[in-house]
Amino acid sequence: MSAPADAATPSAVRRLGALARALRHKGAIFGALILAAMIVVALAAPLLGTGSPTRIDPTCRNRAPGVECVTRDASGKRVAVTPLMGTDSLGRDVYSRVIYGARVSLLIGLSVAVVAIAIGLVIGLVSGYFRWLDAVVMRVMDGLMAIPAILIAIALVAVWRGAIHAVALVVLAIVVPEIPRVVRLVRSVVLTIREEPYVEAAIAVGTPTPLILVRHVLPNTIAPLIVQGTYICASAMLVEAILSFLGIGIPAETPSWGNIMAEGRTVFRIAPHNILFPGIFLALTVLAVNILGDGLRDTLDPRLSKRM
Repeated sequence: MSAPADAATPSAVRRLGALARALRHKGAIFGALILAAMIVVALAAPLLGTGSPTRIDPTCRNRAPGVECVTRDASGKRVAVTPLMGTDSLGRDVYSRVIYGARVSLLIGLSVAVVAIAIGLVIGLVSGYFRWLDAVVMRVMDGLMAIPAILIAIALVAVWRGAIHAVALVVLAIVVPEIPRVVRLVRSVVLTIREEPYVEAAIAVGTPTPLILVRHVLPNTIAPLIVQGTYICASAMLVEAILSFLGIGIPAETPSWGNIMAEGRTVFRIAPHNILFPGIFLALTVLAVNILGDGLRDTLDPRLSKRM
């Protein structure tokens, strides 16, 4: 007699258990809420912003937060405005630039995480499963990991600058040094799963290798990759800020938290708000992503979940 159609499978029970643990984990909930709030702010930037993030107004340069400034609107009429987060050295509204900058910073973080995991997953599966290919692939990965990530990013930006769109180039520059870390993680999982009896049984009955990788090996890499993806996302936003701060990242006409701070460093003594507010948003987002990653690690790792 077949099992009832509504009977829960063991995998479904495990997924529900992991979801229940995540909903009880205060750190995971806190990180998810902060990250969701930042995503909402980024998507609703045209509604939340108080003006154009690129509008230059020399009459309102380096105004402190809350200090009134008399300027002219689009029709030329004189109006009094009170910048919520002050203005920068060109008279641009820092609040609007920070809100719109969330779009670029979050886009780069999420894009780097997705691309690095996708490429690293394929390379890690192949490297870990095929013994003859493992030594060659891992030596290449070790060579990449021997070079500091920021140096690889700077070199790639310097070589390809102008040939590729600025945002795509920054994503590429950050993805390359992140791939070896994903490859090593996936490879370690594959090396363990490859020796399991059910994988050996699948090989014995003649199951095609791609089907073995997809059906038996790939599902075991999902949980650690989700956790690793959160750390990559946080790291990518920091590296983008570093590149922009050095003047080789996102162009100044496209606001991101990194280049807002880069432009404000020259007037930090007289207008510290140019660095303070984007720095707070960046630090809070990175903290939220890291806390979310720790929470997911605690809930998805069976050994840690048993302790909880």
